[in-house]
Amino acid sequence: MTAFKELVAPPAWRTVDLISDLHLQAGEPATSEAWQGYLQTTPADALIILGDLFEVWVGDDSAASASSADAAGFEAQCAELLRRTAQRLPVFFMHGNRDFLVGPAFAAQCGLTLLDDPTVLVLHGQRWLLSHGDILCLEDTEYLKFRAQVRTPEWQAAFLARPLEERRALARSMRVQSEDRKRNPSTIWADVDNDAARDWLLQANARTLVHGHTHRPANHDLGHGLQRIVLSDWDAAAHPPRAQLLCLSTAGAQRVDLR
Repeated sequence: MTAFKELVAPPAWRTVDLISDLHLQAGEPATSEAWQGYLQTTPADALIILGDLFEVWVGDDSAASASSADAAGFEAQCAELLRRTAQRLPVFFMHGNRDFLVGPAFAAQCGLTLLDDPTVLVLHGQRWLLSHGDILCLEDTEYLKFRAQVRTPEWQAAFLARPLEERRALARSMRVQSEDRKRNPSTIWADVDNDAARDWLLQANARTLVHGHTHRPANHDLGHGLQRIVLSDWDAAAHPPRAQLLCLSTAGAQRVDLR
């Protein structure tokens, strides 16, 4: 049985924003600008990021300080934006499949609170089960094997021991391989397994699972009063642009388009 940690919202919290899959990177400034504008103006009482905030994360030392290198400077700027936001409202972060190496040093630098995957948010008497979603894509067996490997302390310690630029080069290579796999017509796209989602919800005593990862925003009826809500990815340069959050309040869950 899966153990579910809980995040119990203080009574003063009226609204909580959920976002995921922004895939921030220096080469896509429109999305970064939309994210910056959102952070500076959100009226939410708390922000929860459900993974893949960054396109890639090769270690907390990558954002230690700004430099003339585009990537290092960009990551340091993102850290500063998060730090300023966390001074104004609580910001929580759950790892995704792209930024699973975000660690305690970066969290401390930015004032983030790291969340386990999954976590139950208790808000206004309701229980919301939160996850990045990748671990529930049971048909993607190749990825799940990779996930199990790279989430071990041994793999991460060995990877983080490499020089920063070597890690960046390895990450670029892995991204190219990932994109090639997506373009391959024989690749089978795996969605969250509905039976596994129902099992999680029953174990967590929750009625709604909120997750990202799949980039296919929708509300899925799982029967017996259960549902899963899929968050949108962000791409402010797309046509039409995508920059959407999910706002939780006493009224339930509401999608809010920012572009």
